[in-house]
Amino acid sequence: MKKKTGIRNFKITFLHVLILIILQACTTNVVELTQYRGEDRKGIFYENNLLKEWPENGPALLWEYEGIGNGYGSPIVTADKIFVTGEIDSLGYLFSFDIDGKLLWKKEYAKEWMVNYVGSASTPTIVGNLIYLCSRYGKIVCFEANTGSVKWETNMLENFHGKNTRFGFTQNLLVDENMVYCAPGGKDTNIVALDRFTGETLWINKGAGEIPAYCAPVIIDLATRKLLVTFMEHTLLGLDAKSGELLWTEEQDTACDIHGNSAWFENGHIYYVAGCGNRCVKLKLSADGSTIKQVWKNPEIDNIMGGFIIHEDRLIGAAHRKPKWKTIDTQTGETVDSLKFHRGVTIFADNMLYIYNEKGKMGLVKSHKDSLQLISSFKIEKGTNEHFAHPVINNKVLYVRHGNVLLAYDIGKKI
Repeated sequence: MKKKTGIRNFKITFLHVLILIILQACTTNVVELTQYRGEDRKGIFYENNLLKEWPENGPALLWEYEGIGNGYGSPIVTADKIFVTGEIDSLGYLFSFDIDGKLLWKKEYAKEWMVNYVGSASTPTIVGNLIYLCSRYGKIVCFEANTGSVKWETNMLENFHGKNTRFGFTQNLLVDENMVYCAPGGKDTNIVALDRFTGETLWINKGAGEIPAYCAPVIIDLATRKLLVTFMEHTLLGLDAKSGELLWTEEQDTACDIHGNSAWFENGHIYYVAGCGNRCVKLKLSADGSTIKQVWKNPEIDNIMGGFIIHEDRLIGAAHRKPKWKTIDTQTGETVDSLKFHRGVTIFADNMLYIYNEKGKMGLVKSHKDSLQLISSFKIEKGTNEHFAHPVINNKVLYVRHGNVLLAYDIGKKI
C-alpha cells in the first residue's frame, strides 16, 4: 500500500514539474509588444474598473511634463516606462520617462520636420527591449530601450530612393516576428521588410508604385498565411507578410493621399475608413487572403486620421466634413445614430468610448446598441498646437499628448 502511494506521489510530482517546464517554454518566447493604438492597433485598451463618469473638470491630473517638443505622435506606455518623440530646435528626440513622469533620458535621432505641422509624427513601437521609430524625413532608428543607445538605423530616402509626402513620412512602424515593415514609396521600392535586429533588407515590393499615405499598417493572421495591409497614396494593399507578394489592391475613388486610419479585420472581413477615398467600407476577405470583395460602402464616416472602433456589430468613428460621431451597423452598412462633438480621435476601454476632438475636448461616451450618449467631458487646456495625437490608456491612467506637454489622468475607480 505504501509502495503504491509513493508511486502515485512520484507521478503527481513528475506531472507538476512537466507542466512547469511546458509553461516556461511557452512563455519564454513571448515578447511584449507595445504599439500605436494598443496591442492590436484597434484603439481598444483592455482595462477594467475605470470611471463611468468624470468630475465636472475632468479626472484628477496625476502629473504633467512640459518640454517634450513639437509633435503629434502618441506616447507608448509599458509596465514601468513611457516613451514619446518630439522636435526641439529642428531636431527629433526620443524621451524616456518612468511611470511617475520623471525623465530618465532623451536621445536625439534625426533632423525633424519644419515645413508644415512642425514636429515629430511617429509613435514608437516597442518589442521586448527594442524601440523602433521613423522621422518625417524617413530615417528609421532602432533604439535599445533601457539606455537609448542606437542598435541600427537606415534612411528610406537615401537607401531605398523613397519619395516623401507633403506632410513628411508619418509611419508608426509595424513589427511582426523578425520583421519591421516600412513604406519608402519609391516606384520599385514601395513596401520594404527589414530584419528587426539588424536593419538588413528581407524583401521589397513595388506595390502600386505610389507614395506612402499616413496610416499604420496591420497584420492579419490567417490559417494559411499572414497578410500585411496598408494604404499608399490612392490604394489599399494586401501583401503576403512573409514573402512580400502583392495579393490584391483596392483603389480609392478620389485623388487624395491622406489615409491615416489602420484597417480592421474581424470575422473574415476587413473594415477601413478612408476620409478622402472610399470612406467607410466593408470587404469580404477570402479564407486564404488572396482576394477581396466589397460588401458595402457608407460615405457618412469620412474620418481622415482619428481612427474608429468596432463594438457589438457597430462601427463608431467621427465624420470629417460634417463633424459628428456616427454609429454604423456592420451587417447592413446603415447609419443608426450620431453625436455632436466636432471631430477627432476614437478609442475604447471598459465598455466606454473615449473621444478627443480637434478643439481639445475629451469626452466619455456610453455606446448602447443603436445610440451614443455623452456622459462626461472636459477641456485639455495645456499644451501647444493641434489636438491630433491619439490618447493612450494603461493601468487606469489616461495619457494625453498635446504638443509639447504630456498629461497623465487618473481614471480608475476608487475601491
